[in-house]
Order: sequence, then C-alpha cells, then structure tokens
Amino acid sequence: MNHYYALIAAGGHGTRLWPMSRSRSPKQMLPLIDDHSMFRTSVERIQTLFRPEDIFVVTNSELVNELRQEVGQIPSENFIVEPQAKNTAPALALALSYIQKRDAEATVAILPADHHIVQRDKFCRILEAAWKVAQDGKIVTLGISPSYPATGFGYIQQGQAIAEVDGFKVYQSRRFTEKPDIVRATQFLASGQYSWNSGMFIWRVDRAMRDFERHQPAIFAMCSYLQSAFDAPDYEAKLIDIWETMPSLSIDFAIMEKADNIAVIPDDIGWSDVGNWTSLYDVLPQDKFGNCIKGDASDIRVILDTRDTLVFSDRLTVAIGVEDIVVVDTDDVLLICHKDRSEDVKQVVDYLRENGNEEYL
Repeated sequence: MNHYYALIAAGGHGTRLWPMSRSRSPKQMLPLIDDHSMFRTSVERIQTLFRPEDIFVVTNSELVNELRQEVGQIPSENFIVEPQAKNTAPALALALSYIQKRDAEATVAILPADHHIVQRDKFCRILEAAWKVAQDGKIVTLGISPSYPATGFGYIQQGQAIAEVDGFKVYQSRRFTEKPDIVRATQFLASGQYSWNSGMFIWRVDRAMRDFERHQPAIFAMCSYLQSAFDAPDYEAKLIDIWETMPSLSIDFAIMEKADNIAVIPDDIGWSDVGNWTSLYDVLPQDKFGNCIKGDASDIRVILDTRDTLVFSDRLTVAIGVEDIVVVDTDDVLLICHKDRSEDVKQVVDYLRENGNEEYL
C-alpha cells in the first residue's frame, strides 16, 4: 500500500468524562483503560500497518508538547497544530492540506485518538481493505455493527453492496443521521440497514481537498493559502491570523452529509468511543457483582451490597447498598451520578463554563 498515512485526531476535550478529563489533561491523555494513555494506545494499535514517519497527529497548542513526548518515535514535524479549537472540519482540512504538500498521492486514514478497539488485527485488516476501496475515488467510512439503539452516536445507512474486499463487505452509503431519538434509533437497529458512525474515514487527499473546495469553499481557500506558506518563516503568524476567522464545523456536517460516492465497511471490531462514564464502565473489567474499581488504592475499597457500579478514586472509598452508580473522585471534584445520567455530565461542564468556574475545567 503505497502513499498510505494515518492521521490521528487528538485535539478533543472529552467533556463527558469530566472531572477526570480536563482541558489540560483530556481523555486521550489519560490511562483510562490500561497503563498507557489512550493516545499512545491508538498509535500502538496501528504500528503493524504504518511506520512512525507515516503517522501524523493533529492537535492543539496546549497538548502538542506532551503528545510528542508520549510517542517520541513519531517525527516532530508530523504534529500539525491548530491555534485554537474550531471543531473537526478545519483541523482535518489543515492536516490533509499539510499531508498533500508532502505527498500529492497520499491516502489518509483519519482515526480518533480516544477510542477503544479490542480486535486490533482485524481493525488493521479493515484499514488495508479501505485503502483499496479509496483508490477508486471513494470516501470510505468504517461503520460499527450496532448492538443496541444508541442515541449518542451518529448512524450511517447502508445502500447496496458494491464489493467484497479481503473478506469485508463494502456498501454504498445512503445517508448520515446524527444522534437520533430512541424511537428512530430502535427503527434503525431493527432494519439491519444502519451502522454506527465511528468517525473514522479513509480518503485520498486529492478527493478530500476537492470535497472541501465544493462544499466548504471558505475552509478550502484558507487551507490552500496556508499550504503555500507551510515552509515560510512567518507561517505561525499567518496561521494564527487566519484561524481567527476560520468557520467552526464538524466534519460530518461540513462534508460527509453533503458528499457523494461514499462507501461504508460495517463490522464488529470491539469498538467503543468511550464517550461517557457508562461507556467506559462497559469496556472495563468488572467483578462478579458488576462493580469496577479503578485508582491507586483500589485494593482497599469497601464495597457492600453494591452492584453494577464504577468507582474511580485514589483514596479509600466506601459504597454500601447502591447500584448503577458512577463515583469519580479527583483532588478538587467529587462526581456522583446514576449511570443512566452520565450523558448529563456535559451539562455540568457547560454550566461551570457559563458561570466563570474555569478552574474546574
């Protein structure tokens, strides 16, 4: 597979995993599942497919130095920095234009830095198959076979089967639907025609930049200008100046909902976006009562008559007679919520920001 690169998107904030995920230590920097950060794990799972020099990272200025130290084998110049968060479309457009200048024939696998994937070998085989499909000029998305009617994920409707590549079925994508309500999600699941949108895309850079030129001409114009200035001494100043006026759009809204000739490869790879405390609980080991205890003092927890509960704490924590609870204890914040309400953590973050309590974010 010539001219194949990975682009890891590592600029998110993970607000639904607050209070552990903060602006200066977002979830991709945390060892939530094993002893390594989720970012480092994301890099390690693709190293059988991509050489370090073929892995790029797009992130923000606050995180870039720590990310470079976390995976020192990736060349420093492969870290593409956005001055401030402007959602995924501008960040990816900037990174794709940078890679295009390095290699005009590049195909890029866009991969989040903070997702969990159990079946690593299968995942890499799907990425190989996706590269082959992308050579025909298609945008390839990786769909996830849904296991329940989730309302927190986007959905991709599969059209007709168009190919089978390396044992993986490839379908035409009919449409993207963002986070449906429970009724529609249940209908999607029952139809068998939908997969979850994993947020992973495989794209030839020439096709990608044409899509930006067609659907988001302002973003395209700004990134084309920056592309011509990447090696200039005043690039940083130009980047900061242009980024002030850069639109803030998600890649799904900016491109995927508008583009044509999109293919989807749906499969089960043991995927989770680890988007909130409940989804983290689902991928962590649990005892025979369904409890999951994490932290430096996990060997001295006292758990009595408690079931299906997640405790994240570095000090002695006692739980008696509760179930389906999340307890997250940090130096300055204690969070207690029902697992069914873990999505509402983002509302707390919004409240703190609106009321000027930035020290807790």
